[in-house]
This record gives sequence, structure tokens and C-alpha cells, in this order.
Amino acid sequence: MNPEPSTVRSVRLRGDLDEPLSRWLWLVKWILAIPHYIVLLFLWIAFWAVTVVAWFAILFTGRYPRSLFDFSVGVMRWSWRVQFYTYAALGTDRYPPFTLRQTDYPTDLEIDYPEQLSRGLALVKWWLLAIPHYLILAALFSGGVVLGNGSGNGNNTIPLIGVLVLIAAVALLFTGRYPRGLFGFVLGVNRWFYRVLAYSALLTDDYPPFRLDQGPREPIEDVVP
Repeated sequence: MNPEPSTVRSVRLRGDLDEPLSRWLWLVKWILAIPHYIVLLFLWIAFWAVTVVAWFAILFTGRYPRSLFDFSVGVMRWSWRVQFYTYAALGTDRYPPFTLRQTDYPTDLEIDYPEQLSRGLALVKWWLLAIPHYLILAALFSGGVVLGNGSGNGNNTIPLIGVLVLIAAVALLFTGRYPRGLFGFVLGVNRWFYRVLAYSALLTDDYPPFRLDQGPREPIEDVVP
């Protein structure tokens, strides 16, 4: 019997746990990352402006201009590096490079360039079709531990991803090790987010799966004949 053919998804997120990790550096990474936050603020403003331009281009030509596509993917890639370094994963102590391009950093984000995109989907996928994913992501990134007296005013909620990374930080502080199962779950949450972002930002027509693919690398999927 011939093995079933396999494929990889058009949106691929990677994050390799870069051990050994410092027990205490996570306490100050928010300060160290400030230069990146400033640059990314302007890059994300440009990202959404480019997305609007690309939306019109797709409506009229069915194509996402390649130079704009590469810029948008680069912004997402840069953001993922900074998030992986800081409080979306704490997966490395290597300082992120200031570049949109691929590097030898422990993380990467790849999106296959689509030669043709659906004009009809461009009208609805970023709001209507993505609503189920928005609801799930809202639960993953906003639901968590509530800090307060329960009266409603003055309560603070730590998002689920924040709770997971906080547990990892405490484990690092006391043991110097990042629990592997927890790391895989954290990567799965981030992978879901970036798949939905790529879809809603018009970079792909492949609908994101309702699946938490855990681990540092994308799974290879079997093609059903």
C-alpha cells in the first residue's frame, strides 16, 4: 500500500524552545523590548493601511501585490519574534533582530504567497467568516484568572495566555526549566492566533482549522483522497 500523501498548511508558525533560559531575565524583558514596541507600533499602523490597499487590489485583480504581501508577512514575523522573546511565550533569551526578513532566530512565520485570491471572500472573510474564531480567541486571550473582590469594579483579569506564561516564568525562577507540555500548549494558542490573523488580513484563503496544534513545529497533515 502506498502511504497517504501529506501536506503542510499555507500559514506556518515555528517556535523552538531555546534552552538554557535565564531564571530571572523574564523580569526585565518588558523593558528590554521597548525599542521593538515603538517600532512595531508604526509598523502595525502601516500593516493595516497596506491591508486596506490590498483589499481593493484583490477586489479588482484577484491578487495581493507581492511587495505588500512580503511587507505584511514581515510585520507579523517581527511581532512573533518579539512575542516569543517576551510574554506570549518566554521561549528564548536571544534578543530579537530588527528586521522583517527571515533570520536564524529560534522562531519564524511563513505564509505561502497566493497566486490568486477570491474576490468574493475578500468581502466577508475578515469579519463574517472569521467570527467563530474571534470568539474562541477572545476566550483564549481574555478569559483567565480574575483578581479582585468580585464586585465588578476594580477587578483585573489575567488572560489565559498570561496565566500559562506566568506559570512557565515561576517554573523558570525556581527550577531553571520550562515545562515542555506547557510550552507546547502556549505555542498552540499563538499558532491559532496567527492563522486567524493571516486569514482575516487577507493573506490567505485557507480557512483556519478549529484545532490547537501544539508543539514548536507545524504538524504535517495527511491528505484525504
